[in-house]
Amino acid sequence: MKKLRGLLGITVFIGSTTVFAQTGDMPGGPKVAQINLTPGVTEIAADIYWLHWMMLIICTIIFIGVFGVMFYSIWAHRKSKGHKASVFHEHLGVEVAWTVIPFIIVIAMALPATKTVVAMKDTSSADLTVKATGYQWKWGYEYLDGPAKGVSFLSNLSTPVAEIMGDAKKSNTYLMEVDQEMVVPVGKKIRVVVTASDVIHSWYVPELGVKQDAIPGFLRDTWFRADQIGTFRGQCAELCGQNHAFMPIVVRVVSEDDFASWSKERKALASK
Repeated sequence: MKKLRGLLGITVFIGSTTVFAQTGDMPGGPKVAQINLTPGVTEIAADIYWLHWMMLIICTIIFIGVFGVMFYSIWAHRKSKGHKASVFHEHLGVEVAWTVIPFIIVIAMALPATKTVVAMKDTSSADLTVKATGYQWKWGYEYLDGPAKGVSFLSNLSTPVAEIMGDAKKSNTYLMEVDQEMVVPVGKKIRVVVTASDVIHSWYVPELGVKQDAIPGFLRDTWFRADQIGTFRGQCAELCGQNHAFMPIVVRVVSEDDFASWSKERKALASK
């Protein structure tokens, strides 16, 4: 039985290694074996990435310091070595230290985090506003101002059924591709007004540093400013029913001239 388990384990390992070898990074989406947040293509995404590492490093240092002192004290002053426990009460220096030091640490962590959170909520002075509405299970987009004002469309999953059923080889954008992408200009502040028509959804694009719940009957907004041209992928991040996994978000960032041309084409198409 042990030999059988070992053989099965080796088979699974080889199979998983082969799968990883055949899978490529998703353009504008997650990378193979990615274990960290993405630096993203917006200032907010970069700030979130930096905050994540700062918090992790501080917490690791605290963990090593506290448990290091504790384990050393237990090991070096154990009863078997003849040490006797000291009796002391209300040591002023110790009480001041364990009050002041954590307070300083909390302030040092809270200040940059608060700055980023406040910036995330500042949707004023936007260059373009797009309304994103969550449906079971697709996204609807409506351009409220700018060159594409009045343009609206539904964005549906475009992954072939054959791939989903396992009858065809899966692409590197499997379940993260749509028939109509949300198109925005590079370097512009894009305000996204998010809502839903049925249940709670969530508009989430990691590369843009954006995640905003879409709640029926409420209008909530967020924003991003992409620093580079490209296609960036996300998905609904709130469990919203049977086809929750088939509700991707694709944002295509283009040059200002290309956005103007796209807007003109979409308006002409809508007028027919």
